[in-house]
Amino acid sequence: MERSRQIIRTSIIGIITNVLLAGFKALVGLLAHSVAIVLDAVNNLSDALSSVITIIGTKLSVRPADREHPFGYGRVEYFTAIIISVIVLTTGITSLIESVKKIINPTLPEYTTVTLIVIVAAILTKLVLGWYVKNQGKKLESDALIASGADALFDAIITLATLISAGVMLIWNVSLDGYLGVLISAVIIKAGIEMLASPINQLLGARVSAELTKQIKTEIAGMDEVQGVYDIILHGYGPNLSIGTLHIAVRDTMTAHEIHGLTRRITEMMIERHGIIITVGIYAIATAGSKCAELQKTVVQTLASQDHVIQVHGFYYYDDSNIITVDVVPDLTVTDDQAFIQHLSDQMKQVLPDRQVNIVIDHNYSD
Repeated sequence: MERSRQIIRTSIIGIITNVLLAGFKALVGLLAHSVAIVLDAVNNLSDALSSVITIIGTKLSVRPADREHPFGYGRVEYFTAIIISVIVLTTGITSLIESVKKIINPTLPEYTTVTLIVIVAAILTKLVLGWYVKNQGKKLESDALIASGADALFDAIITLATLISAGVMLIWNVSLDGYLGVLISAVIIKAGIEMLASPINQLLGARVSAELTKQIKTEIAGMDEVQGVYDIILHGYGPNLSIGTLHIAVRDTMTAHEIHGLTRRITEMMIERHGIIITVGIYAIATAGSKCAELQKTVVQTLASQDHVIQVHGFYYYDDSNIITVDVVPDLTVTDDQAFIQHLSDQMKQVLPDRQVNIVIDHNYSD
């Protein structure tokens, strides 16, 4: 809730700033009888739309879970970021069109002292606002705020480019307005596409950050009973909630009661520290000195020594049928799972000709 309040507070600052800037421009425009400045004031009011969208999206995203949406409405933030990114992208495309028109039909800019004061004030205000909102977005991990801050920064950059090109025209009689506009428009369009990609990737199911998975593995592996952490899969339901699964390896001497207590501690730690609702699966490691332990060592070492194998885990031996199952994680160069399984099975037959080894390809979804 504190994160949501900070996002809303930042957005309100954006709205107030744009409204005050619009009021300043409108007043100056009316006093100077400048239609252009008055229209620019209206544009500032439309800029406040990004902040309004962010507030609405944030309030919707913190709605409690219900029967239709059991994991809450956190993903609304992704849609909010998409809408604002589209606004930025539209700004870039519109600027590109206008810049091309200026290249085809260049015009001599006309600036008065009043208009220059308004433009400089607008540039400084937008730069400060954009920097503040974007940094708050990074701090709060809000794609919507980042996009909104970028929108303000790009407005300032476009206006600054226009001012610079006008100065060049007045001093050296060289028109850079259109060409500079095309360059900046291209940068804005590129940034808009990148901003759009982030929330879309989240909705499609982006790979979890390596930093988070490393932290999760370190925290869980730090428990005395845990012998390994594998198969982390997480699905984001907004910045504050993820649903996922993972496996841990424990000694086969642990009782069901002990395993139950261990998995309960892990699930409580994950929800408290990371907002992750986790389901924990179990792999049993054979006790040292047993026949199964020697068999496990042989299988794991043989498979781990093969090219393109990152990890081997999940060993299990069916004593009654003489069948072994084991999970293998290959690197990203392996694209034909069946061919790779056949290759590994052939290697195992040379080492354990009297046993059937069933290999399961377990792709790396997190690291």
